[in-house]
Amino acid sequence: MITVIIPTLNEEEHIAGVVKFAKRQPNVSEVIVVDDKSLDKTVSIALQNGAKVITSTKLGKGSSMKDGILCAQNDIIAFLDGDIDPYPHYTIKLLTDPLIQDEAEFVKSSFNRNAGRVTELVAKPLLSIFFPELLRFSQPLSGMIAGRKSLFMQLDFREDYGVDISILIDMYLMHVRVKEVEIGYLENKSKPWQALGKMSKEVAQAIILKAASSKNPHYNFEELGALNEIRSQMEFALENQLNTLDKLVVFDMDNTLVEGRFIDICANKFEFKKELMNIRSSETDVIILTKRIATLLKGKSFNELIALADNLPIIKGTKEIVTELKSRGYIVGIISDSYDCITSHIKNKLGMDFSLSNELEFSKSICTGEVKIPSFLFNNPASLCKHSVCKTNAMLSILGKYKIMLENAITIGDSMNDLCMIKEAGLGISFCSKDELVNHYADVIISDHSFSELLNLAK
Repeated sequence: MITVIIPTLNEEEHIAGVVKFAKRQPNVSEVIVVDDKSLDKTVSIALQNGAKVITSTKLGKGSSMKDGILCAQNDIIAFLDGDIDPYPHYTIKLLTDPLIQDEAEFVKSSFNRNAGRVTELVAKPLLSIFFPELLRFSQPLSGMIAGRKSLFMQLDFREDYGVDISILIDMYLMHVRVKEVEIGYLENKSKPWQALGKMSKEVAQAIILKAASSKNPHYNFEELGALNEIRSQMEFALENQLNTLDKLVVFDMDNTLVEGRFIDICANKFEFKKELMNIRSSETDVIILTKRIATLLKGKSFNELIALADNLPIIKGTKEIVTELKSRGYIVGIISDSYDCITSHIKNKLGMDFSLSNELEFSKSICTGEVKIPSFLFNNPASLCKHSVCKTNAMLSILGKYKIMLENAITIGDSMNDLCMIKEAGLGISFCSKDELVNHYADVIISDHSFSELLNLAK
């Protein structure tokens, strides 16, 4: 019998179809969904459709694969990606028949689709230098594979994008009988090209480390230098092309542009910290939470709040960074769950183009304690997530206004409120975040209190 393992991360749109597909295949007696701490309904949908669901012990696809293998009850294991629906009808049979018939010990899929950019620009050139025998695999980064549990248990699984190529190389180095099977046509969402750097780096690292540790005779520094020169010229060409595109940079404000949160500074100044903590600890609805917190500012004057905003410690050198980004053709602004009077003030100080945030109400320059959550923050038919209120909706609004493509957007934030923006933008940056999930999903992590690295990323 066969166990099908599906590593998943926020795949509520596809997971039901993938689980149903796996369960109705002959000889499949177990379907395990290994969830990487999804924030959507992936887990509940998988359970409703009859999958066994476990939560990965550590973030990363490799850890999810390993955990699934440990929990599998059958020796023959097939892996499916959770973001593909529909699969070609005979996918699992094609992957597992060579194992059942003892034609192979490990099976790698190929499919009727052009190989991805990382495959063509990174994986295959490096394989041609270090493991030319593996060039016969048309999609070496494919995640649809099958093998025996006893064999998988011998591997160390990388936790990053390099896991799939690493498994293939390990099988080759172990002299395992490997077969590639064509499973048909499939399609899944491609990563925007700005976000490919992380994937490219991790795939390249996996191949080079395997070559170095294996003392491969093809390990040739001279050829590697030539390859690096080629990639350098490709990056130069991309940078030139970028100069002709409309581009966007979105900053979060609290704990990103400024050190600390504006409402916490208000709490210290106006002595309502206890009330603020009580609201945060007791309210889970984001809309009600926003409205209840705003009541704490009732009676405070506009001048008092702006004076506090003037004293917010802005990350050193930010104004110069913004000026340089704008000179490179970027639209630059703030999307925040703070208040418009504050974000607009910070925007003007830094010379930014826009700010989007909650609208704090005033009467005769005195705060009423009421706040309006703008329509651009609410879920709508074009939304990219299921949250009722999300900064990503505001980002889409700005992209539409300036006619900029999503893949040409860079977002920078630090908290769970920024997570969807970081995940969906072409390039998502975690800035001095202490949140494990934010750091995991970000394409780039900036740990220093400076945006200078942004200039190397925003060409």
